[in-house]
Amino acid sequence: MRQRATAMAASLFAVFLWSAAAQAAAPQRVQVTGEIIDTWCYVTEIMFSEGTAHHQCAVWCAVGGVPVSILGEDGNVYVVLKVEDDGNNVANPRIVEIQTHKVTVDGDLYERDGVRYLIVTHVADDKGIVNLTHEDYGIQPFGE
Repeated sequence: MRQRATAMAASLFAVFLWSAAAQAAAPQRVQVTGEIIDTWCYVTEIMFSEGTAHHQCAVWCAVGGVPVSILGEDGNVYVVLKVEDDGNNVANPRIVEIQTHKVTVDGDLYERDGVRYLIVTHVADDKGIVNLTHEDYGIQPFGE
């Protein structure tokens, strides 16, 4: 009897894990508009990390493999896992080209433990760098 109860509990636990994994694996199709940001500087608040005031540092971080995110107009941060067909590499030329730009992207959203992960399937609009003022944010250590 005890073995049967243990087997039943193990089976229920396996079903629970399978359903949780299936639920977590289902992405939501979304369109996000916002600025491509340097995730490290934005989250840690080491330095102001938006627009021209942070462009050069953001490019260097992206090339170095620091994860890039989109600061959405909705105030949420979306960690970019992949951009279009970049071969599963975050440090890729496409993300460097649009670093600190205001973009609208289509993609698959995954959420886990309060973190939003985005696989960008298409950059629908690229307005370039729209946050340009150094007077508001000050010159950053790496120049203009």
